[in-house]
Amino acid sequence: MADDPSIYRGRLRCNFARVDEVFPACLAEAQRLLSPAGVDAWLEGASAVCALGRGQELPLIFLEAVPPAAARCGEALIPEAAAMARGLSASGAAPAIAPYLAKLPAVARRLESFEALQVYADVVRSIAEQAPDALICFLDQVDTLLAQMSIGGVMNWVDYGLKSYRGQLHKAADYFSLQAADARAALMRERHGTLLADHERELGLTLRSFWALEDELAPYSQAFDIERRSWPHLDRLGFHLPDAYEDLGPVKGIDRYRAAIAHLAAHRLWTRPLIADNFNRYQQLIIETFEDARVEWLAMRRYPGLRRLWLALHPRPRPGDCPPGHSCIRHLAAMLSLALLDPQHGYEDPDLLAAVDRFHEKMATDPEDGGIAVELGVEHLTRIHHADFRSPKVFFRDTEVSYRDDNRYLWIFLEDADDEDEFHSDHHVANPRTSAANAAAPIVIHQPEWDYVAGSYRPDWVTVYETLQAPGDPALIDRLLAKHAALARPLQRLIDLMKPQGKKLVRRQEEGPEIDLDPAIDALIDNRSGISPDPRIHTRTEPYQRDISVLVLLDLSESVKQTPPGAESTVLELSREAVSLLGWALAALGDPYAIAGFASNSRHELNYRHIKGYTEAWGEQSKARLSGIEGGLSTRMGAALRHAGRALSGRGSEKKLLLLLTDGEPADVDVEDGQYLHADARRAVEELAAAGVFTFCFSLDPGADAYVSAIFGASRFMVLDRIERLPERLPRLYLELTR
Repeated sequence: MADDPSIYRGRLRCNFARVDEVFPACLAEAQRLLSPAGVDAWLEGASAVCALGRGQELPLIFLEAVPPAAARCGEALIPEAAAMARGLSASGAAPAIAPYLAKLPAVARRLESFEALQVYADVVRSIAEQAPDALICFLDQVDTLLAQMSIGGVMNWVDYGLKSYRGQLHKAADYFSLQAADARAALMRERHGTLLADHERELGLTLRSFWALEDELAPYSQAFDIERRSWPHLDRLGFHLPDAYEDLGPVKGIDRYRAAIAHLAAHRLWTRPLIADNFNRYQQLIIETFEDARVEWLAMRRYPGLRRLWLALHPRPRPGDCPPGHSCIRHLAAMLSLALLDPQHGYEDPDLLAAVDRFHEKMATDPEDGGIAVELGVEHLTRIHHADFRSPKVFFRDTEVSYRDDNRYLWIFLEDADDEDEFHSDHHVANPRTSAANAAAPIVIHQPEWDYVAGSYRPDWVTVYETLQAPGDPALIDRLLAKHAALARPLQRLIDLMKPQGKKLVRRQEEGPEIDLDPAIDALIDNRSGISPDPRIHTRTEPYQRDISVLVLLDLSESVKQTPPGAESTVLELSREAVSLLGWALAALGDPYAIAGFASNSRHELNYRHIKGYTEAWGEQSKARLSGIEGGLSTRMGAALRHAGRALSGRGSEKKLLLLLTDGEPADVDVEDGQYLHADARRAVEELAAAGVFTFCFSLDPGADAYVSAIFGASRFMVLDRIERLPERLPRLYLELTR
């Protein structure tokens, strides 16, 4: 009876219905992570936060975020978090309460002690007292700051900002959001570690003298973007390395650079790329492990001292560390990696020992055979494969080898990697969008959202679940196209007129049917002067192309199931017909385009469904997905636009068009303020415009004139009063926009 959730719920003084829904799961997690006294403090703290009277979001965040943070930094954190919420509420910094609580788990992972967390709390209080309007900006960047500095460094950085902007607090937000140049400079001063810029010449000479390679050393930085972790990597532009390395145990930062460069050089000298599509994601991981070991074996044959350096940086995973029910493939791969590198590894697993013996047998005969990794990788995976490898709970502890690269150099993918339907992973696993084994597993991405009241973004506020649209019957689309054959004929004439005509001359090519006279003369002079000539002395012609990329975004909310007055079909059916014609027209015109749909169920669930990708042909698969679209849920428009635009803005085209087809205004079940989602959608449109994306809204809502102009701009929308004309108007609208 003591474990009855209803008893604990009765002790939580908070009467929101949403709290009732999530409380059992939150309680189970709190009981797993906290002591009974900690659970009591957690309930008391959540009650205090709820009593602030600032809506249901704050107690929800407290219930979810505080237990994992307290588990890391101690249960004394719980009343401290509640006290901070009360203090911020009383000091006029109430909008910062939600991001403060939401960031606690991430901050606790970085600090790992209550003492350090108290210093962090003092920093937050200082900003709240002296520059309250900038506190949310600071909290948005706290992950970045703690990834680059100790808590003492963060305290110094904040102190510098408060003093520097004491007389101009209206500019403090630029500092604490890392927009100001002096903020970045102050951060760089507080960072620890060895900077690549200080040792680039020395390391470049090491690369040339030890490996006879002339590759450039290209630094990359995570100082201002830690959402996605980057790894050393190798491509045609050179060796990509972190701009700073901290000491790792006894290994100095400069030696970490030497270890990474040696590993990359080994790949450059002895790795030959493989076709990634020929292997599943588990095979790729094990093949990468054997290939890393093979090229390192060859490097150590030349310089035996590398073994000591690499071993000092290699993790030492212990047998049995990976718990049952978790995916242990990375753990097993790390054990195999160590065993291949260290003769004194001490492992006793017979499958692992057999793989090590087979590796050394192969290396003794023909170590430069690039097929060794493939043969041994596929063979070893067959021995160790387990059903739990598919578990979403992947075990990561002691599996990352920091000096190694992400192995992108090892793989060739048959599709262009800039397509939004292409899955890219730092570990080069197979595409879950096209893998039958993982078709149901969504990709989860967090998007910010604009709070017009606070005048700032809510970080990681909307959870986007990215999936491939379930297919329907592709024959349905063919029937719809046949139904509208009369509309297609005049469209075809327009398309023929709009197709680029003629060809353009491309100069300075290594191959081509004609000689480029001026470069040819220069090459002749260089050759007679004893200088290596530039081989680009030819010309060729190529057809003119329309330099545009398009993304068609469909509102798939509940309202599309309705049949409008005067129409015989639902909004969904008419949208499907219109997009079928548009897809046919775009394919005929040759413009690269993608189609996606969205619907939301609060900020915690925005479903984004891919229907067609940019490099995918307008064929049976894309038609099947378009046939399978259904309506349901709500319309969180700004988050959907922001997410769609991220993929589109990365396209290399000169013109980028995001065409939104919707039958209603922004709305969602967890938002009562009618202007909130309007303001966020307007902000998303502004963000896309700044990124070079032109957004156009084709609205089927007869009342859209009241709001659509404010969101998209005076000339960036069209309201269709007679919805039955949608199949005719949508393709023509596109042709008019891109003429």
